[in-house]
Amino acid sequence: MMLKAKKKTLLITGAGQGIGEAIALRFAADGSNIVVISKNTPAQMKGIVDAIGLAGGEALACDADVRDCDELNGVVAKTIARFGMIDVLINNTSAPCFNNSLHTSPEQFDLIISTSVRAAFFLSQACYPYLKESPNPHIINIAPPVNLEVQWLRDHLPFAIGKYGMSLCTRGMAAEFKSARIAVNSLWPQTPIATQRLKEHLHPKVYDGSRWPTIMADAAYELTRRTFRDATGRFFIDEELLTESGMTDFSSYAVDPTQPLMQDIFLPLIEGRVPLSRDLFVK
Repeated sequence: MMLKAKKKTLLITGAGQGIGEAIALRFAADGSNIVVISKNTPAQMKGIVDAIGLAGGEALACDADVRDCDELNGVVAKTIARFGMIDVLINNTSAPCFNNSLHTSPEQFDLIISTSVRAAFFLSQACYPYLKESPNPHIINIAPPVNLEVQWLRDHLPFAIGKYGMSLCTRGMAAEFKSARIAVNSLWPQTPIATQRLKEHLHPKVYDGSRWPTIMADAAYELTRRTFRDATGRFFIDEELLTESGMTDFSSYAVDPTQPLMQDIFLPLIEGRVPLSRDLFVK
């Protein structure tokens, strides 16, 4: 069942840039209320708030540390005080660290876990009482299918633990929250997404073979049009979800249409894609 677009209130972690920002702007175009949870500079926060307003939405900027449960609870309280409801939670944050187990410090490990699975777990917990009052509530974790591909566990175990932890939240909370009619799903890109983080941590040719964050934004938008009866506890891939929705031309998302597309991490290789080998990661 597909629902008609309506004004929603969304909480988005990491909404000051990249995938989070793209999702914010996509929903703002429908006049939605967007709660921007980010640790950006005041100038950067003003920029995304202004952009949301220009796109047609209303923004609430929250300079919050997702590792701090008190701050997360404060964001939820501010959201209810301002907008009176929560319809969609997008758990998007994670810390960039692509080391293997032998080259990861305790501080790096704790940062990965606290900004990904821990933040998603406790923010979902805080939003639950309000999500269950929404006519079509969603939690979307930006996390991969639990394929447990050996190469990613071998080369990037700490990051994989954080992301797969979010994926386990998807399966567990989907079952736990089913009685409250809350859809809980994961969304992951088929192709690497062209963000500043990607520029900093991967070889330049990966960026050239990537797609713009708007593909994840469009996929998230399509997912929230479904209800928990249609989709909960599932692991969606952006391209596959948009194909299901009737899209056939993805060329506008390509950073450089003349370059072959890369295959994102945590996914088995599909024909025609260039694999992300370990030598493409910049330590």
